[in-house]
Amino acid sequence: MSFQITENFVQQYSNQFRILYQQKQSRFRQWCQIEAGIVGQSKAVERMGKAEAYDITSRHADTKFVEVPHSRRWIDLADSGWAELIDKLDKVRLLADPTNGYAMMANAALNRKQDDVILTAARGNARTNSGLAVLPTTQKIVAGGTSLTLAKLLATKEILDANEVDDDASLQADGQGATPSRVIAVNSKMLTNLYGTTEIKSIDYNTVKALAQGQINTFLGFTFVRSERMFKDASATTGYAMAWAKSCVALGIGSEISSSVDRRPDKNNAWQVFADMAIGAARLEDEGVVEIACS
Repeated sequence: MSFQITENFVQQYSNQFRILYQQKQSRFRQWCQIEAGIVGQSKAVERMGKAEAYDITSRHADTKFVEVPHSRRWIDLADSGWAELIDKLDKVRLLADPTNGYAMMANAALNRKQDDVILTAARGNARTNSGLAVLPTTQKIVAGGTSLTLAKLLATKEILDANEVDDDASLQADGQGATPSRVIAVNSKMLTNLYGTTEIKSIDYNTVKALAQGQINTFLGFTFVRSERMFKDASATTGYAMAWAKSCVALGIGSEISSSVDRRPDKNNAWQVFADMAIGAARLEDEGVVEIACS
């Protein structure tokens, strides 16, 4: 009996790479007004405000002219890239070729970057002709020692309704097949806390129970979109859900995601997987965006 046969045992290695779990698609792009084909560094979105009607109190009265307020919000493009090298001699030593996996990861990373840009624009400063516009405090719901609750959802809806923000922008021409044009971006912790509140656990809220079970993704006129990229404060004790109407946040596209695989003579003929894009985003109307602080 040989006790050295173990020296001849073989190890089997995979001929393909497993890409670990990660967000691969942009979750918020479809919830933005798309401004495509931007040429240059920035694009202005022209805005017209509200002007009220006047009373005509006598026959043949002089015409009165209203003053329509005009303003502008800017979408500023920024470049983002992703690159990785595969040494020519590494490919000889590898059973699995990582090139395709790298390309997929590059695309996923830039899609996640789109969501970061959108969230930053929704919550951050918007550039105007006269400076930067912050999100007004009237558009913010304080944490109040609680996470995401039914009361906060109702308050969010009330803010948008009171501002006359459209909630039927996606109605079809025949008025059928309407889906909410308002989105609420939350993370998994916020959803868990929402499901655990006393009101939501009540038998009267069957719609939210269906939401918790993944049977639907809409409630109170909002489409719920989960993202683990929501902002937190410096101490990580407060997170921020964001709600907005599709027409109130714009995503500007200068260049869509473009990828390539090329030889790099300056890197000993290594293969380079490269991808880049040029995008920007802006909050077009403060009244259509609500920040919800969650403890």
